[in-house]
Amino acid sequence: MSDPKVFCDYGGYYQLLYRDKDYVSEAFYIKELLLRHNIESGNILEFGSGTGEHGRLLAGHGYTVHGIERSAAMLAKTDLTEGFTCQQGDICTVKLGRKYDVILSLFHVVSYQVGNSEIQGVFENAALHLSCGGLFIFDFWYTPAVYAQMPSVRVKRCSDDYTDLVRIAEPEIYVNESRVDVTYTIFARDKTDGNTHVFKERHPMRHFSLQEIDLLAQVAGFRRVNTEEFLTKAPPGPQTWGICVTLEKVY
Repeated sequence: MSDPKVFCDYGGYYQLLYRDKDYVSEAFYIKELLLRHNIESGNILEFGSGTGEHGRLLAGHGYTVHGIERSAAMLAKTDLTEGFTCQQGDICTVKLGRKYDVILSLFHVVSYQVGNSEIQGVFENAALHLSCGGLFIFDFWYTPAVYAQMPSVRVKRCSDDYTDLVRIAEPEIYVNESRVDVTYTIFARDKTDGNTHVFKERHPMRHFSLQEIDLLAQVAGFRRVNTEEFLTKAPPGPQTWGICVTLEKVY
């Protein structure tokens, strides 16, 4: 089961940690992907909307986006704008009582669903909120690439006007569970008073083969209609860690 404490402290520094993430290009990629399926406008439900960067940008492209985010820390840093709204909730269980044209789940949110009941819940909930022919688009850690490249210890340093931050990411691999637990150690120094906030968060991440995705899709009433590396559009392989799939609801 995923840890409800994930992103509690980490979420407070999320925007600084990912200030180099190219949300503009990612939103444009999603728009282009939707256009390939003749969706020029419409209503999008975002599973795991984070701080709302993707949602706001897609709203700027003419879509109406509603986000679901479990982390209160992430929601606290979310700005609403015309065409983008969000609420706190669990993507496995939230029930909104309406249908959407597209369900979107980006930045490996699906890989955070490490338990079978969780991942099945996400697929079933996506199907519940889509009309027949609707699309479920998400990215995830791809098993062949995880084993070909193998996770390693990584250090990231970043800063802004208020904080100097160092993040150490230490992976622990669980082969029989198709899971990598990443322990993040954060050192955040406040530039105004010189104090340093130190904490750890453990982020369990599940990786999937395409066979697993297809089985989950079939059980929930979907079929896979597109598969490629996120952003690059490269075919799946040992070098494509982040795979993006498009599922169509067929019943």
